[in-house]
Amino acid sequence: MPQHVPPPLLDAVTRQGQGPASSRVPATPRRIVFLAHRDLGNPAAGGSELLIDRLASGLTEQGHDVTLLCGGQAARRPYRVVSAGGTLGHYLGARSAFARQVGDCDLLVEVCNGMPYLAPLWHRGPTVCLVNHVHTDLWDMRFPMPVARAGRRLEHWALSRAYRDHLMIAVSPSTAGALRDLGVPDHRIRVVHNGVEEPKPQGDRSETPLFTALGRLVDYKRIDLLLQLWERVRPVTGGRLVIVGDGPERARLERLAGPGVEFAGHVTEAEKHRLLCASWMLLHPAAVEGWGLVVTEAGARSTPTLGFDVPGLRDSVEDGVTGILARGASSFAAAWCALALDDERREAMGKAARERAAAFRWTSSVRQFMAVAAEATSGVSAPAIGASA
Repeated sequence: MPQHVPPPLLDAVTRQGQGPASSRVPATPRRIVFLAHRDLGNPAAGGSELLIDRLASGLTEQGHDVTLLCGGQAARRPYRVVSAGGTLGHYLGARSAFARQVGDCDLLVEVCNGMPYLAPLWHRGPTVCLVNHVHTDLWDMRFPMPVARAGRRLEHWALSRAYRDHLMIAVSPSTAGALRDLGVPDHRIRVVHNGVEEPKPQGDRSETPLFTALGRLVDYKRIDLLLQLWERVRPVTGGRLVIVGDGPERARLERLAGPGVEFAGHVTEAEKHRLLCASWMLLHPAAVEGWGLVVTEAGARSTPTLGFDVPGLRDSVEDGVTGILARGASSFAAAWCALALDDERREAMGKAARERAAAFRWTSSVRQFMAVAAEATSGVSAPAIGASA
């Protein structure tokens, strides 16, 4: 396992002021470190890792010196990547790895996805906490009661107390609301939305019903529930249900799957684009999300989303306009059938989803992040970005 993957030599030269990029380097913060659970190259990577990669890549393009300090493997990126140790051990090794292999920075960004690093307790410089979603309910879903209780208390204490003097970035109004529920005051919360790549030209829509679910196959994504509902829906709609992604739940889910279900595993960006263009709708049965990046990706291909009325999806799906948010399993199945059989409504929702997705681009996410970074390092408050949304 490589412990340190340097950026390309050309990037190093331009950061030293010997190339055209040097004119774009802002005074502060120049050196930015992201402390996160995984690198994008990790097989378990998802939306959180994609967000950090797009922010880090965008900042690097602007001339910032960016390092990702993460657990597990380190892969080659346009920015520097440092492994702090194994998947779990790096939580304990993050502080020493930072001291040995990073040394110092103008801004440390802790990405808190459940288990905190408690960076404010050991990093003396400006620190920001980036939160995809608060794991309150997920602790009980994924761990035995004593572990769940301890993890939930530690996460809540870290977010409400350890970061009491620092800014916090939420990826959606739902996440910002969850932070407020923990006692984090509004004046410390900023919202930086996920973006989406400018899509390629629209591909052909499938002539027969095609439904796609896309994401990591873990328990809280509730693909097992989707498979159960498919047995109700398939006799009405016909067609195929394609599950894109991989994860620890895949073998169990494959055993549960009935006729018409395909497991595509990991796919290329080109194949993902083709599937999202061809699909009649994106199905998103997760119990909770920070935002739901795949919703915006589908929307950029004029594909509406059917999901549950849960945190995160309430932000990325405009209920009744760009998709439908169901309040229960039966209403999910009913909406699935109704939308599949109503071509005009489905096409109208797809058009609205595409228009809404056009407002979310990674370039905008980088700009929003830089506004928070400048505020955190300068000590001068700026208007809260979407904190009250």
